[in-house]
Amino acid sequence: MPCPARSAVMTDRRTFLTLSAASLAAGVHVAGHPARASRLANDVIEVGCVGTGGRATHLMSRLAAIPGVRLAAIPGVRLAAVCDVWDDARGRGMKASDAKAVAYTDVRKMLDAGGLDAALVATPDHQHVPVSAACCEAGLDVYCEKPLTHSVEEGDRIIKAVRDNDRIMQVGTQHRSMPHLAEARELLRNGEAGEIYKVRMTWNRNNPTRGRAPAVDASTVDWDLFLGDAPEQPFDSQRMRNWRWYWDFGGGIFTDLMVHWADTVRWMLEPGEVTRAVSVGDHFTTAGLWETPDTVQTLLSFPSAASAGEAAGKPGPQMHFEGTFANHRDRACAELMGSKATLYIDRGRYELIPQHRSGVTPRERLEAPEKLRGLDFYDEVDGAKYHLENWIECVRSRAEPACPVEEGVASADLAHAANAALPGRGAA
Repeated sequence: MPCPARSAVMTDRRTFLTLSAASLAAGVHVAGHPARASRLANDVIEVGCVGTGGRATHLMSRLAAIPGVRLAAIPGVRLAAVCDVWDDARGRGMKASDAKAVAYTDVRKMLDAGGLDAALVATPDHQHVPVSAACCEAGLDVYCEKPLTHSVEEGDRIIKAVRDNDRIMQVGTQHRSMPHLAEARELLRNGEAGEIYKVRMTWNRNNPTRGRAPAVDASTVDWDLFLGDAPEQPFDSQRMRNWRWYWDFGGGIFTDLMVHWADTVRWMLEPGEVTRAVSVGDHFTTAGLWETPDTVQTLLSFPSAASAGEAAGKPGPQMHFEGTFANHRDRACAELMGSKATLYIDRGRYELIPQHRSGVTPRERLEAPEKLRGLDFYDEVDGAKYHLENWIECVRSRAEPACPVEEGVASADLAHAANAALPGRGAA
């Protein structure tokens, strides 16, 4: 089915931006604060962490370790503030922060207090743009977890917030900062795989019954702040803890997992904007529990090369993704299939596999040779560490980070296109 391509939604985005300076979630919008006058080479970067209930603590530990080996000559980072709507998550965030860090429930109060240089945003997806935009308007640079947007319509809003306020935003698709994937990208750029016609991406896990989240005491959560501008609804522990699998707060497997490989492939191939998407999704293990399907596939197609000024009539690459929580075959990887070779990539290695009689020399790089191939993630290949270091370097230099705001928006749009093509979803 036709997808909500960027060209089809630009009018809606402009209307959205014109009709509202759009109220940020839970009234999170604050008046702009001047950024700190300068970040001298000997300054410590003061960071506020927003949404510390899960992924954030992993990122915070890496931020707190800067300067690391590569940044030994550069001053570090201080985790100076923590903000979360849930008492338990806020407490965990404080344990991971500086001893003198200040805790907040409402991000507006954190921003009004001032004194910060940057923000780490790891809230549920529906709060990514509202909170990140507020931080930019308050003069902070931002690292925001993926997916950057919760809907296509939010894209122009966050781009405007970043660019109008001259902020540095890094979107947390960390593959762009992983050395072996950067090297693999150069192989493609040098033509060693030939012309890429087809891409296969997977993210499969075997969690047949993820079960219900432990009950949360409603009195420990500011539910209204959690909801933000999501539809009003009664407090629900399951939705709060497993928000990724409910449409009001997340976008399921496509936005949570596919977006990593979609961003990687976009970075490597620059295929343009998706023009068509066909998707299927089913509940095999989570019926009655999740709203988003636990097993999905999508096929995305891209414009002909003629749109890039190349030979007329030549179609762009086909991009296929499959994901499930019922079987871990192939785990997390991508294969870029070309006229001369196939480039296999995962988070720990790449392999260039020549076509018969292509004359291409096989190549391989393993970042952790002692580990099994095909794992979801190698601790020894810490993409988040590289990506956060890149962000901090750019906060100091004011250079563009590895995944700037426009790239984050474009990659999230692929996930939204896949979701919109699910039967019964319609245009997202």
